[in-house]
Amino acid sequence: MKHNRGFTIVELLIYSAILVAFLYIMTNIFTETLDMQLESETASAVSQDSRYILSRLSYDIARASSITQPASLGQQTSSLVLRIGPATYTYALSNGNLLLTDPIETGALNSYGSTVSNLTFRRYGNVNGKPSVRLTFTLASVAQRTSGAQSEDFEATYGTR
Repeated sequence: MKHNRGFTIVELLIYSAILVAFLYIMTNIFTETLDMQLESETASAVSQDSRYILSRLSYDIARASSITQPASLGQQTSSLVLRIGPATYTYALSNGNLLLTDPIETGALNSYGSTVSNLTFRRYGNVNGKPSVRLTFTLASVAQRTSGAQSEDFEATYGTR
């Protein structure tokens, strides 16, 4: 008697169904992992850039000998010009980047993973007192999550010493 070795059509269908189900589950796990990674990257970019920008502005304003722009109390401008010793430091917005121009170079304070918008500087203080600056800006991630870009508004006030 001759035995046929092989698979029946029913066995092939069962194996195919199991393989398709396995591939479907693995694909869902893979896409969910990528979504979580993107979510983490966008939150990280906004968080890290905001901390750096606020720290740098706090440091420079605290050591400034004068604030050139905004020039008068209550005035609001889109750029900040400080005198630190003999040097001039300028903060301004250009194409979604917060640029710092100092005597040596011009460089962006935010990373490639975020954009800055709605940047304003308002001067506060007393007529004979030390000036302070209130700044506001919006920081948004460049990477788009499924729910859109992550965006946060920031507001801080720093004074000269």
